[in-house]
Amino acid sequence: MTSPTSAGEPVDLGSRLELLVDDFLLEGMTGGARLELHHPVRREVVFCTDAPWEGNACAYESIFEDDGLFRLYYHGLHYRFSGPPAQALPDHPGVLCYAESDDGLHWRRPDLGLFDFGGSKANNIVLTAEVLEEVGGDPVHTAVFRDSNPACPADERYKIVCVGSKPAGLYALKSADGIHFSLMSREPIVTEGAFDSENLAFWDPVREEYREYHRGFRDDRRDILTSASRDFLHFRAPQWLEYPGAPPEQLYINQVQPYFRAPHIFMGFPARYIEGDWSEPLLDLPGLDERLARAKEHPRYGTALTDAVFMSSRDGLTFNRWPEAFIRPGPRRRGSWVYGDNFIFWGMILTPSMTEDAPDEISLFATDDYWEGTSMNMRRYTLRVDGFVSAAAPLSGGEILTRPIVFNGGSLAINADTSAAGGVRVEVQTAAGVPIEGYALDDCPRIMCDDLHHIVRWTTNGGDLRPLAGKPVRLRFILSDADLYSFQFVPYAPVVREQSQVGQVTVP
Repeated sequence: MTSPTSAGEPVDLGSRLELLVDDFLLEGMTGGARLELHHPVRREVVFCTDAPWEGNACAYESIFEDDGLFRLYYHGLHYRFSGPPAQALPDHPGVLCYAESDDGLHWRRPDLGLFDFGGSKANNIVLTAEVLEEVGGDPVHTAVFRDSNPACPADERYKIVCVGSKPAGLYALKSADGIHFSLMSREPIVTEGAFDSENLAFWDPVREEYREYHRGFRDDRRDILTSASRDFLHFRAPQWLEYPGAPPEQLYINQVQPYFRAPHIFMGFPARYIEGDWSEPLLDLPGLDERLARAKEHPRYGTALTDAVFMSSRDGLTFNRWPEAFIRPGPRRRGSWVYGDNFIFWGMILTPSMTEDAPDEISLFATDDYWEGTSMNMRRYTLRVDGFVSAAAPLSGGEILTRPIVFNGGSLAINADTSAAGGVRVEVQTAAGVPIEGYALDDCPRIMCDDLHHIVRWTTNGGDLRPLAGKPVRLRFILSDADLYSFQFVPYAPVVREQSQVGQVTVP
């Protein structure tokens, strides 16, 4: 994982993808340039938890792609302390369930035949409290992941982080197939924390260690702790996350993960917990009858609300957390503005774009219709690849300048989106800020695109940056009605154009 460098020391990018999710690489922004948070688009409901062993409170989902198969883990749980519709499903013990998909859009419950429910094993349950009785484990407070550690034994390829009470802490489970799980140890792997949320862990391929993130209370406020381990069974003493410049807020779940295209950057999607009072604005929100019914069980069940925020980190400890919501409660007049809604699943996947001929997009998923009725929905949200934050500017223009960097590669690829009237131009400078001959601003024609991988070219040198590889340089981006999401130095390849109005053209 990238560590901050001392003042003036070039940042060695190598050939990795860099996202503009923070100002780590930026020396400055001028004109109308700014970093802008983007919001995923609300899409369709892809799954409804309407099986008898599921219910209206099936949160804490884990989702990931596994060699062409998409896997989804979620708990089956039902809350009856809501309005009359919730009374139609009886109480049942919490369980961990499994669903799968070939495209990430259409999901099925495989008939696993592992555990009895209501006199039948025809269900998709993969974990029950009975399996975890020895450690007092709770299948509801779990997170599941595929271990990408190259040294991971085959029988531990899939792991679960689970809450237990004998003694209190986080416990580890293992599986060879992602279906049949067993305890890895009868001792907790982490003991300091509250753990009353989705607590998770994963292999960090950059630092080559396991990272875990779990819930704690700091100054009576819900917050996040983290720790690391080489063997997954012995974690160091946890530390509180830090959010420089962000206001103190209650964070319910954390959903931290390495970004799959740039694993040196961690991304988190916490649920922000906001507890109010019975003010007029709260009474005006949808679902007042349900809110009043829940408040009979506990006042905060009626007055608390949740939305989702976005944060990122380059060291796993200090996060740049945006104060604005990443997902707002939304426009629905039923089953919305509810405590427990907008909990983003742990994990993101690539799915086909809903726009013809467009590249794949990121699908995120979040809870909908939480604890009302007898089921809840899992709703899909989509986002441009790398499209969490951009360096943006209006048509009147703006520019960003990077710190000195060193790179490997022969061309610069950008993920950018412009209007027809606007565009992007790029200048390469020395570390001292002097434009390099052949790569100055006037040498770069205006780029108009909506492209995940557009190669920047200059009039004389084309897209060939090989003479500058390994040397400290700066990048100056001029933006006009444009968004720049990410950039990467890639191997050089000359551009050969097909027949055009001016004949066959080869660009150096």
